[in-house]
Amino acid sequence: MRALLVLPLLASPLAACGSDAQAGPPTINWYNFPDDSGALAAAARNCTRDAGGRYRIVYHKLPRTADGQRQQLVRRLAAEDTSIDVMGLDVTWAAEFAEAGWILPWTGDLRRRAEEGTLEVPLRTGTWKNRLYAVPYNTNTQLLWYRADLVDRPPRTWAEMLDAARRLAAEGKPHYVEIQGAQYEGLTVWFNTLVASAGGSILNARATGPSLGQPAVRAATIMRNLARSPAADPSLPNQMEDQNRLAMESGTAAFQLNYPFVHPSMKANNPELFKHFRWAPYPRVDASRPARPTIGGIDLAVGAYSRHPRQAFEAALCLRNRENQIAAAVNGGLPPTLRELYSDKEFVKNYPFADAIYQALENASVRPQTPAYQNVSIVIAHTLSPPSAIDPRRSVDTIAGQIEDALQSKGLIP
Repeated sequence: MRALLVLPLLASPLAACGSDAQAGPPTINWYNFPDDSGALAAAARNCTRDAGGRYRIVYHKLPRTADGQRQQLVRRLAAEDTSIDVMGLDVTWAAEFAEAGWILPWTGDLRRRAEEGTLEVPLRTGTWKNRLYAVPYNTNTQLLWYRADLVDRPPRTWAEMLDAARRLAAEGKPHYVEIQGAQYEGLTVWFNTLVASAGGSILNARATGPSLGQPAVRAATIMRNLARSPAADPSLPNQMEDQNRLAMESGTAAFQLNYPFVHPSMKANNPELFKHFRWAPYPRVDASRPARPTIGGIDLAVGAYSRHPRQAFEAALCLRNRENQIAAAVNGGLPPTLRELYSDKEFVKNYPFADAIYQALENASVRPQTPAYQNVSIVIAHTLSPPSAIDPRRSVDTIAGQIEDALQSKGLIP
C-alpha cells in the first residue's frame, strides 16, 4: 500500500512539467517561399521578439517553385491541416483559396490596419468578391533595363524599342530584347501586361468570361513582331527571367524586361557593364497611354483551420511591417507595399530605382482574378508558344474559347 501511495506523488511533478511545456506561448507556423537573403527568417525573429511572449513565429520554407508551393499548401489545406497558421500566397491564389474556404477573411479593425498605407494595386491581389483575404507582404514589377552605351535615351514604346534593336543589329552591335518567351507563367504575364497597356483585360469585370477583343489582338501582334525581328534572342522560346538576366550580363542584349533582382546581379557579375546599366519605365503600347506592367509578389493569409487565428492575424500584420519590408527590399530585392517607404530618404538611398518602381506600381495591372486562374494561365501560355508562331486574331480566338471552357470546367486543359 505504501508503494502504491508513493506512485501518485512521484507522478505529480512529472505531470506538472508536461503541463508547463504545453502552456507556453502558441507557435505560429509561417509557410513561405525559400528566402536566401535571410530577410524572412529575420522577420520571424523580430516579430517573435515584439510579441512579448504572446506567440512565437516559426518560418517554414516551401518548395522553390511556385507550382511546388501551391501543391504543398493545397494538399495540406484540403486535409484541414491545423498547423498552417500564416502562409505566403502567390498573388494569383487568393480567389482560389478563398472559394475553397481555406483562408480566413480580414474583417473589422484587422482589415483597416492591413489596408492603411498599403498601395492600392497590390491590395487588389488579395481581394475577392469585395472581401480581403490576403494582405500584401511584398510586390514586384518589371522595368525596362537598357545599356546607355548603346542608346542615348530609353525607348518609350514597343515600336521605338524594336526600331532601336533593328538599328543596332544593322550596326553589328548588341541588340537583343530579352523577355520571357518560354511556355510558362512568364509568357502569360507578358501577354497580360500588353493587353492591359492597350486598354483591355483578359476577363470581364465579374470574371465570368473572356474579354480580350482588339487590345488582345494588338498584344499578340507585338509579341509576334518581336519574335520575328532581329530583336529576338534565338533562345526566346525557352527563356525565363534568369536566362534574360544572364544574356544581358553576357553583353549580347541591349534591352531586357525584368524584375529589380537584375540590378544587384549585374553589379556583382559584370561591374564594367554595370557602369552603363540603366532602368526606365516599361514600354508603352500607345505613346499616349502609360504602360500597365503586371505585378507579382506574395500576400499573407491566415489558414482557416489554424488553432490560433487571433495570434496569426497579429503575426501577419507584424511580418509585413515597415522594418521587415525594408529588409526584404534591401536584402532580397523585393519591392515594398507600404506607400510611405517610397518617399523615405534612407530607404531610397539603398533602393535607387524606388521611384521607377513606385510609378510602375501606381499604373500596374493584376492578373485575371478567378479561382480557375491556373487553368486560364495554362491556356494562354500554351496558345502563345512559341511567340514566332502566333497568328494574332486566330490565337486570341483560341484563347477566348478555351478560357470559356476553363471557367465552366469543360474540356481538357492543354
